[in-house]
Amino acid sequence: MKKLTANDPETKSPDLVAENIARFKALFPELVTEGPDGAAVNVDVLKQLVGDKTVTDCDEKYGLNWHGKRRARQLALTPSTGTLRPCPEDSVDWDTTQNLMIEGDNLEVLKLLQKSYAGKVKLIYIDPPYNTGRDFIYKDDFRDNIRNYKRLTGQVDDEGSPLTSNPDTSGRFHTDWLNMMYPRLKVAHALLRRDGVLFVSCDDNEVANLRIVLDEIFGAENFIASVIWQKIYSPKNAARHFSEDHDYILVYARSTETWRPRLLPRTEAMEARYDNPDNDPRGLWMSDNLTARNYYSEGVYPVTCPSGRVIEGPPPGTYWRVSKEKFEELDRDNRIWWGQDGNNMPRLKRFLSEVQQGRVPQTLWSYKEVGHTQDAKKELLELVHFEHRDNVLDTVKPTSLVRRMLQIATAPEDGNIVLDFFAGSGPTGHAVLEQNRQDGGNRRFVLVQIPEPLPKPETHLRTLADITKERLRRAGKKLKEEHPDWDGDTGFRVFKLDSSNIRAWEPDRHNLDQTLLDHVEHIKEGRTEQDILYELLLKLGLDLCVPIETRTIAGKAVHSIGGGVLLACLATEITREEVEPLAQGIVAWHQALAPAADTTCVFRDSAFADDVAKTNLAAILEQAGIANVRSL
Repeated sequence: MKKLTANDPETKSPDLVAENIARFKALFPELVTEGPDGAAVNVDVLKQLVGDKTVTDCDEKYGLNWHGKRRARQLALTPSTGTLRPCPEDSVDWDTTQNLMIEGDNLEVLKLLQKSYAGKVKLIYIDPPYNTGRDFIYKDDFRDNIRNYKRLTGQVDDEGSPLTSNPDTSGRFHTDWLNMMYPRLKVAHALLRRDGVLFVSCDDNEVANLRIVLDEIFGAENFIASVIWQKIYSPKNAARHFSEDHDYILVYARSTETWRPRLLPRTEAMEARYDNPDNDPRGLWMSDNLTARNYYSEGVYPVTCPSGRVIEGPPPGTYWRVSKEKFEELDRDNRIWWGQDGNNMPRLKRFLSEVQQGRVPQTLWSYKEVGHTQDAKKELLELVHFEHRDNVLDTVKPTSLVRRMLQIATAPEDGNIVLDFFAGSGPTGHAVLEQNRQDGGNRRFVLVQIPEPLPKPETHLRTLADITKERLRRAGKKLKEEHPDWDGDTGFRVFKLDSSNIRAWEPDRHNLDQTLLDHVEHIKEGRTEQDILYELLLKLGLDLCVPIETRTIAGKAVHSIGGGVLLACLATEITREEVEPLAQGIVAWHQALAPAADTTCVFRDSAFADDVAKTNLAAILEQAGIANVRSL
């Protein structure tokens, strides 16, 4: 039984404005648009409909506009103030893996990954909310999206519901979805390699808008294909109008000049079409038509069958595809098939050994080849145990579908990075593991998923990100058990989005003395050395899976990251007496490492006993060639 509240329409007087807009929409749908406060009437269009001569076309231009687009574009350019905190306890094979699973608002995470991964991602596949009216649309906060993210995920108190659906009755139905998608796609574009490619799943609700947005961000010239995925194997007879049997997958290259799809493996059905009835030493072949309807001036001439029968020419309205001279050359080379009795219309022999060893990707993907929605759900349920069926995702994609994209867009041996920033239950990561196992590849995945609370929290699963991690753990374990001889990477490092480890200057105007004391230590309370190290990696543009080596020098832990590109000593206390042996030890290690790039050396600012200690240590390092000495 639904409880009525003060906000329900039943408890309010009629909304006359809404009723008038509804009448307008019934008569002239083009009049109603989405404004800042919901549905609105486009007065300029109304003037055009009634023939008002004062209407001008000065604002008309090709493209897609909506309320908030300017802000969405600006949001994509606003730097993130957050960091990614390492979680080895949630990870698998932390020390050796090259895969990443990141919990957090994907917009903020994508921004944080810019320095480390810009221009390095080979394939992006995302399966964003389809905007069906039941999906959650995350509302970004332009001023402080880190706090907004914590509010959305229940990490800080919030008044009202932090996560809301986007019903199709909303006056901002398309606007809210576009405002969410635009900045994420904009930032993601910069992460792709020059020969990289984007695949995006969508349905009829937003595919038209998505196509225009992607044309704007990637350039219409970089559109590759609109793939049709047959997602169900039987029609829905209860459908009101049509049974929706397919989804779309839009494909855009970073540059069509440099991206080329890889050929797909040939199927058994295709191989079965080849035969060798005449025992040709060149092996299996299939016959192809030698005629075409396109006019060819040299394509009309008689031919003589081995049986002696003369064929005066090709069938009426058609032409031989080759000239008489070329035909005779092919016949001498036994490349013309006249049938078993040597009396048939000639056909061209195409040998399996001479055709491409793969097939060009097509735009129609059948569930028989790449799976369907029931396959996807079955895969998830085989790996993850759910206490409540309400928590099982209905929109999960089959790994065979994602593997098709991996086969088209990535090379097994190149260590290609595959990014999915709407990771859901993790089918992309699972597919990468499966494909690497099958072809011996070393692809890496980077998954991003907001820890959206589940409808019914469980003992070991409380958020959607928990499902992602659980699936990856179990998928990797299953692969190792089923294929003990395969030594591929089935681990992943977990990071969680948080505010920066470095304390921002936030003065209390009423108690400045205490504020000054609080900011003597620049590092936030409760943050570990590992937290700080990985923030340094992000800020300096180093890979989050780069190896870290630690040595004890003068009683202090010193970390070498990326073969000496970054040296960090985050000890909480460095006295004057410790400066000389610490600095000399760092210099000796630096010389042994001989990094290819300039080295940055970082210390905790509050650790130095005084300014003399800090100055002396910096001077020794600079004299030895380590010029970039910084403190936090």
